[in-house]
Amino acid sequence: MSSVVLPKELEGRARDLLAGRLVPAPARDAATVVLIRDASEGGIEVYLLRRKPTMAFAAGAYVFPGGSVDPRDADHGLAWAGPDPAEWARVFLAEESTARGLVCAAVRETFEESGVLLAGSAEAEVVGDTTGEDWERDREALIDRSLAFSDLLERRGLVLRSDLMRPWAHWITPEIESKRFDTRFFVAALPPGQRTRYVSGEADRVTWLSPTAAVESAKNGEMFLMVPTFTTLIELSAYQSVEAVLAQQRHMVPLMPTVEEVAGELRFVLPENTYALHGRVL
Repeated sequence: MSSVVLPKELEGRARDLLAGRLVPAPARDAATVVLIRDASEGGIEVYLLRRKPTMAFAAGAYVFPGGSVDPRDADHGLAWAGPDPAEWARVFLAEESTARGLVCAAVRETFEESGVLLAGSAEAEVVGDTTGEDWERDREALIDRSLAFSDLLERRGLVLRSDLMRPWAHWITPEIESKRFDTRFFVAALPPGQRTRYVSGEADRVTWLSPTAAVESAKNGEMFLMVPTFTTLIELSAYQSVEAVLAQQRHMVPLMPTVEEVAGELRFVLPENTYALHGRVL
C-alpha cells in the first residue's frame, strides 16, 4: 500500500470525514488531454502548462490541458467523426450523454488552453495552423462562453475528430477536497501542421518535455505535479513513440486516493500502481 502523510491543514477535515460529519462535495465531470509528439532525438514529449498561483485548484501545478464539462458540450447537434458517444460510453462505463460531454470537453478545452484543435473539414482530415487572429477570437469566445463549441464547428464547417484521441485513465479528486473533479484522461498526438502556443488564461508557463525529464524535475523539486499527472508521466515514460502510445488498449478503472488513519497517523492512501511525490495529493 502506497501512502503519504496528510498535510496538517487538512487534519480537521479528515477527522470530520472519517467520523461522517463531512459530506463530500460532488465531483464534477471533467476531461484532460495529454498532447504528445515524437521528439527529434527519439522518444516522446508531452505538453504541460503551469497553473497560476492564484488558482483555486492545483495552484502552481504543472498539468495537461483540460477542464470541467460545459452543459453545452452534450449538444446532440455537434458534428462528429470517429467513435460515437455510445462507444465512448462503453469505454468509460458512463451514460451516453456523459460520454458525449466528456469527449467534447476534451477537444474544446485543448483548443482553449493550447490552441490545438482536434477537428477537420472531413472525417479523414484535420485543420492546419490555428494561430491566426480569427482563430484567436474564436478561442477567446469559447472561454467567455459567448460561443458554443458546436457553433464554432458548424460555422467553420468542421467535425470533431474523436478518433484522434485514446482513453488513458480515470481519476477522481479525494473526498476530503472542497473542490472535486471526476476526470477522464485522454491522449492525443499533436496534429501535423498545428502548433501549441502560450495562451495565458489559467496558466503562466507552458513547455514540452519528455515524460522522464518531467518526472525527474518533479523529484528534484523543480516542478509541482499532482499524483494523477505524475503517475501518467511515469506510465508514458515507458514508450518510445507516439504510435506506441496510441496503440495501447487501456481498461478504465476509477482511481481515487482515500484518507485513512494508519498507526495513529492520518495519511492519503493511493490506489495500487500509482505514485506519491512529496506528499502532494490533489
